[in-house]
Amino acid sequence: MGIQNPSVPPRAQSRIAADKDPNRGHHTGGLVHDNTRHTTRFTVIGNHLAQHRELSLLAIGLGVHLQSLPKGARVDIKTLTVRFPEGATRIAAALRELEAHGYLRRPRERAPGGRIVTRTISCNQPPAGRRHHDEPPHTALDAPDRPATAAPKQEQCEKQAARETGGAHEKRAARKPLPAVPRPAYPAPALLQAATDLLADLRRRDPRLLLSACDTAHLAPGVAAWLEREVGPAAVRHALTADLPSEGLRRPAAVLAYRLTAQLPPPLPFRAPAAPPPVRHPLQTCEGCDRAFRAPAPGRCRDCRTDLQGDA
Repeated sequence: MGIQNPSVPPRAQSRIAADKDPNRGHHTGGLVHDNTRHTTRFTVIGNHLAQHRELSLLAIGLGVHLQSLPKGARVDIKTLTVRFPEGATRIAAALRELEAHGYLRRPRERAPGGRIVTRTISCNQPPAGRRHHDEPPHTALDAPDRPATAAPKQEQCEKQAARETGGAHEKRAARKPLPAVPRPAYPAPALLQAATDLLADLRRRDPRLLLSACDTAHLAPGVAAWLEREVGPAAVRHALTADLPSEGLRRPAAVLAYRLTAQLPPPLPFRAPAAPPPVRHPLQTCEGCDRAFRAPAPGRCRDCRTDLQGDA
């Protein structure tokens, strides 16, 4: 009786249930990761891109693809259209989204031969990405090289309104920024002014389309992109105002921004200039036979000139 069997446990072992695992939550659904650590052929992608709240799913996927490519890879729209099943219009819209949010830059440079080429620069950490209100504001060193969107102008207007109302605006929830809009390739001042005038005139067609100065500044590059593609002002006005909902239009600027992006027409194909019409000379009276003929100056007709040459 005094001999103990070491193979027998002193008391019954309680099995650790899976529900008592400290790494397991109490929820029964949702995403479960089955991860394997990568050692080769991988790319580090920031969650600010992978979980971006304003970019479309196509733009996020295209941004991840661009960051995974090696230096010197071709990323023009024709190459991307061959690589992916999406069409050129959707891919071009996704590229514009990435460019508007600072993940892509496409500056134009002059090549040694004199040609103007477009350089595509992918940014894994945009220098002037949109920040939440709880993050520190931009400093002078963080200022972007070129204005990507009109969101900073919109935030400045909202802050100014909050100061004028004694901070009452800050107590309310922050307003969601407007969606990104297309941008013209050559934003000439006259083109942007024409786009601004068109937007300001929309309230004459529909009083609900009374836009603020900040919303107009945000939407003007999108309208300029349409005008740059040789779409007339009447056609742009019809695309923005046709078939609007009869009620429930709480933020018309967001509807216009969506239409400017979703319905952007493709550029017109290149067409060689037509040949000039043939020159039609005035009628002249022949000095030899009084017959009418066409010539740039008075003189003799062709028959009379031939007879003179034969006599000579």
